[in-house]
Amino acid sequence: MSGGVDSAVAAARAVEAGHDVTGIHLALSRNPKSYRTGARGCCTIEDSNDARRAADVIGIPFYVWDLSERFHEDVVEDFLSEYAAGRTPNPCLRCNEKIKFAAVLDRALGLGFDAVATGHYAQLRTGTDGLIEMHRAVDMAKDQSYVLGVLTQEQLAHSSFPLGDSPKSDVRREADARGLMVANKPDSHDICFIADGDNAGWLAEKLGDLAPNSGGDIVDHATGAVLGQHEGTFRYTIGQRKGLRLGRPAPDGKPRFVLDIEPVSGTVTVGPRAELAVNRIDGIKARWCGSVPDTLEGTVQLRAHGDEHRAVISTSSVTEVAIELLDPALGIAPGQAAVIYDGTRVVGSATISATARVAA
Repeated sequence: MSGGVDSAVAAARAVEAGHDVTGIHLALSRNPKSYRTGARGCCTIEDSNDARRAADVIGIPFYVWDLSERFHEDVVEDFLSEYAAGRTPNPCLRCNEKIKFAAVLDRALGLGFDAVATGHYAQLRTGTDGLIEMHRAVDMAKDQSYVLGVLTQEQLAHSSFPLGDSPKSDVRREADARGLMVANKPDSHDICFIADGDNAGWLAEKLGDLAPNSGGDIVDHATGAVLGQHEGTFRYTIGQRKGLRLGRPAPDGKPRFVLDIEPVSGTVTVGPRAELAVNRIDGIKARWCGSVPDTLEGTVQLRAHGDEHRAVISTSSVTEVAIELLDPALGIAPGQAAVIYDGTRVVGSATISATARVAA
């Protein structure tokens, strides 16, 4: 129970379904003030109190589990090391993989519980082969299957998503009808462990004095000419247009975009938007929700709430995939997750290791 409306209603529905439910709030920082405050996150004292009040209204036991050390090691440190290496990670996927459906689930099973229920918007079904399938939520605007694409069959078998068949508007109305004070609490956004939402500033504080991230050249993709200087590769991501501060426009007057980041040399390469297009993606660290396909004609989603792209997915091993995009994508960065779908069903996911660009 994060302290938000979704997990509160999920807990209430689980009780109503006849389950023996215990509410758990995760303490992810030993110093809550170092993480987001107010309604902007799920890691604060206020959020813990909101979760406790919701548990009292629902009538279930409530505990706070301290997973701050595990969260810092598996999520925060991973986020820092990925940016230092010139990649763009998604900490929400890592949190689901390492914390909510690993550390929490392992402890829950050890205590005799059958499953972890959350307020994520996704649906679980039993397939014709007897395996548990994860599908997109009914409310596509709130669908969170992308950040759950790291879950394995064993984890899905011990998971529950009570909100997957409901629009968010219905969930808020239900919370109000149940007397839950969080009914109108705003949704959390951005990265929960960055206190003020200033990702670049936070990364600068953590990585700014560490070579080779302290500075380097911004160069033109076509000519190799040095266009300017920067104060750290971690301040940039593939596809970025704003904040380049180059001082002079491109010869054609069109904006420049970040095309490549090389943290060892400290070089940031920029060029026209057309050069962002890719039609080939290599993925590593693949995780599968069920059986591993040899070849699949399906779709991939490359960002949270991003578009789906028609694709042909091939597996060279259990952990490596090659994705041919039939619909080219723009601004795809190594470190992002490619989540693979067959219709509405989540097949699995992989971390993007490399991309191939289409000619302009």
